[in-house]
Amino acid sequence: MKTLRIKNMVCPRCIMVIEKTMEDLGFELNDVDLGLIEFHEPITLDDRDKIEKAINPLGFEILEDKKSMLVERIKNAIIELVGKDVNDLKITLSEYLQSKLQVEYHTLSQLFSNQESQTIEQFYILQKIEKVKELLVYDELTLSEIAYKMNYSSVGHLSNQFKKVTGLAPTHFKEIKIFKEEIIEENKTK
Repeated sequence: MKTLRIKNMVCPRCIMVIEKTMEDLGFELNDVDLGLIEFHEPITLDDRDKIEKAINPLGFEILEDKKSMLVERIKNAIIELVGKDVNDLKITLSEYLQSKLQVEYHTLSQLFSNQESQTIEQFYILQKIEKVKELLVYDELTLSEIAYKMNYSSVGHLSNQFKKVTGLAPTHFKEIKIFKEEIIEENKTK
């Protein structure tokens, strides 16, 4: 076996942690991507056990069954889409996933809902809102620019979805962040 599917790899930092861990274990890698490690040479079952013992405490798991692997591929495709510089999805999410994973959307949807206790659409919205939070914290873009970047039809649509998920309006979320920063600065000077 030259590849392993890994659960809970959700960001570039996860990739770096896995790469470093594999390097520390002495493995040569061809590639590490969200949810995937590709080794230069086939690994043994003993190697697999050693890898599992090293990554489990870090919050990662080796995926075994095909259903779990497919769910993880769905998550990774969504995370990759949300992480793009500009989410210029011109087709529906279902068409995107079907095209990317080469599996009928109905099958993907049922499997995801059964394994994750939420729909693909709910997962997608949560990922988008997390990205919006990140962009609000960076404070480099206006709400209009964030709405465009994240492929919302309007600032109102973004604001409504943000409030539905977080309980806060985006502007209130930003105010809380500023308030927290002021308190931290105050405490540093004391």
